[in-house]
Amino acid sequence: MSNITCAHVDKSYGAINVIRDFNLDVADREFIVFLGPSGCGKSTLLRMIAGLEEISGGTVSIGGTAVNDLEPRDRGVAMVFQNYALYPHMTIYDNIAFGLKRMKVPKAEIDQRIKAVSATLGLEPYLSRKPTELSGGQQQRVAIARAMIKTPKVFLFDEPLSNLDAKLRHHMRVEIARLHQKLQTTTIYVTHDQLEAMTLADRIVLMKAGAIEQVGSPAEIYERPRTLFVAGFIGTPNMNFIDVTAASDGNGWLLKGEGKDIRISGGDFDLKAGQKIVLGVRPPDLVRVEGEGGNVLSGIADLIEFHGNDALVTFTIAGKEVGALCKASSCPKSGDVVHFSFDEARLHLFDAGTGLSLRRA
Repeated sequence: MSNITCAHVDKSYGAINVIRDFNLDVADREFIVFLGPSGCGKSTLLRMIAGLEEISGGTVSIGGTAVNDLEPRDRGVAMVFQNYALYPHMTIYDNIAFGLKRMKVPKAEIDQRIKAVSATLGLEPYLSRKPTELSGGQQQRVAIARAMIKTPKVFLFDEPLSNLDAKLRHHMRVEIARLHQKLQTTTIYVTHDQLEAMTLADRIVLMKAGAIEQVGSPAEIYERPRTLFVAGFIGTPNMNFIDVTAASDGNGWLLKGEGKDIRISGGDFDLKAGQKIVLGVRPPDLVRVEGEGGNVLSGIADLIEFHGNDALVTFTIAGKEVGALCKASSCPKSGDVVHFSFDEARLHLFDAGTGLSLRRA
């Protein structure tokens, strides 16, 4: 078993507390992604699990054994870094074999294991080359091979694709996903790229200022964000936010905003009269319609961003920019008056003071 448990983990640098009471259970063979903005503590947490950072408080356990006092080499983990950290004077074969040679593994076994891992990652043609003769993606595969060959209980990835261009990032993302499907090794992956998180993770741990903001599957976090921060961080293009005030309206609710009032039944939300609310709706959930009426957001198309099959139309309501996705083949022109409706089931409502979702459990 290679489950990981973080129990009340803290990390401080002097008087500065960067990780606060972090609690998480990672199941055996699970692929977990730590996601969040720069400086939220995700890489620091990963390094504490690896043993590269001292734990200020709490316990980290791997396979049921507390590892706080164990050296990195004794934890059964292998880590892949953002920079490839390859030895430039060594061949690819020697780079991959380096750790095993230090462990005094017999040469015949090293050859056998390198043959297996290089076949898995498509590195057989490059074993006699030096790192400078390889592309960035190939060098990253070498770094992964060097980690794989130790047959670790846990893989740790610290923003491994940040140095690659967009096309190569996509290619390597697919390779890492396939590798996990094949090896089924417990994996924790750190990134600030939500696309990587959404496509790779079994569960996402979204972090903010050293604490967990929400844990869930990619679908759960996208469809049911617990906080305003989560709603704004997840999703491309970004969710639209409109400030409104709740007012009881017979059997339903009136959400009163500058330039637009919106009527909803409110059955899915816990609302109070006079409550200050942030209404959220994602650009793909806005549907272009002809003419005003009902819950329709209208404005003058200010900016059209071509995304290929789709186009992002930006318009303004009472000084607030709103974005809507529509088919590029039928998108309006800049300066056109546009109207977009939405389904109440696709709305998100957050308390303006606490930032917490008002959706009923």
